[in-house]
Amino acid sequence: MAVLRREKGQSPQGSRIAVSILIGILLGCVFAVFYPHGFFSSNLTVSHRRIANSNLQTGSSSCESPDRIKMVKADIVSISEKNAELKKQARELNEKLQLAEQGQDHAQKQVLLLGKQQKADSFGTVKGLRTNPTVVPDESVNPRLAKLLEEIAVRKELIVALANSNVKTMLEVWFTNIKKAGVRNYLVVALDDQIVDFCKSNDVPVYKRDPDSDIDSVARTGGNHAVSGLKFRILREFLQLGYSVLLSDVDIIYLQNPFEHLYRDSDVESMSDGHDNMTAYGFNDVFNDPAMGWARYAHTMRIWVYNSGFFYIRPTLPSIELLDRVAGRLSREPKSWDQAVFNEELFFPSHPGYDGLHAAKRTMDMFLFMNSKVLFKTVRKDPALKTLKPVIVHVNYHPDKLRRMQAVVEFYVNGKQDALDPFPDGSDW
Repeated sequence: MAVLRREKGQSPQGSRIAVSILIGILLGCVFAVFYPHGFFSSNLTVSHRRIANSNLQTGSSSCESPDRIKMVKADIVSISEKNAELKKQARELNEKLQLAEQGQDHAQKQVLLLGKQQKADSFGTVKGLRTNPTVVPDESVNPRLAKLLEEIAVRKELIVALANSNVKTMLEVWFTNIKKAGVRNYLVVALDDQIVDFCKSNDVPVYKRDPDSDIDSVARTGGNHAVSGLKFRILREFLQLGYSVLLSDVDIIYLQNPFEHLYRDSDVESMSDGHDNMTAYGFNDVFNDPAMGWARYAHTMRIWVYNSGFFYIRPTLPSIELLDRVAGRLSREPKSWDQAVFNEELFFPSHPGYDGLHAAKRTMDMFLFMNSKVLFKTVRKDPALKTLKPVIVHVNYHPDKLRRMQAVVEFYVNGKQDALDPFPDGSDW
């Protein structure tokens, strides 16, 4: 229609020419439909056409090749750069993994565990991480114990003591005073059947482990130190189940509820064997070597050991690692003292050939969680200190344990002011 409109102003001869062109186009379309290969189609013609087309495409490629080569080169450069960046990232991740496996990237592991990295605030306001997160409880470790702890524990905490028949009399004094102090979340891990029957007859929560030849042989006949060493293996299950444990020897008198006097900000809170502020909490001890002349004085740091017979331990990874380390060494070094190994693993720093434990620790107040040296050598002789009521008294410094435990009860519970007087400061040896 557009063609016809344009032709209206032209001459008749021009119109005839236009009509002829139109008719020719229509006929060409008809022949194209019915004879697509032409009237004289042959293989040779088709072949020539293909060769011609091929030559045309080749010529076109030849014309475009410099541009395409440049594009391909640019793509190769870009891919190479991306590949190099990926290799760098893979190398960095591999290095971080190796450091984590070697236990040498504690700070980074804490960041991964606790969240994103923090920016340091103004001077004097920065506080480091103290309280590690607790582990995810795993009841499959010991379903029977898990069910028992649900009934006994208060806020996922409880006192745990190990006992065999050798300490039966002290055990009775122990749980009698726990009851008087109003503590109900406590458990005796019985190491023989006699203790099971004894606890049940006195309405004391008791648990006996499934048979284990390695543990049972020590449990039946072992002395105080041997039995004490078992606790590190047994405690592990409590922590895996998600419970915090106040581990207690049985030569301890409870006068208050200890759970009301804990900070719970560290992996381990332990009473000290120290007898004053310096020995309990640490001090700078100067070593004198006159042969060094001007440099004769060397400063050292000292602290009396933690008592492995009374400590509070939270269910964290460093806590479980501590138990594993101590139990492992005691099995490899049967003549070792569990308290010495406990402190070495807790305090020794990392150094060549040794990776130290990264556990947070707190020393308990020595007048609230009192050892028997503090009581008999200091407190009983001081009128002001005698008026203080400790949370517990641990008769750890004296072999005549039962008699002194009974005297402590007489003094603090029954009010007999001279109950402690007959005893010497130290032992009778």
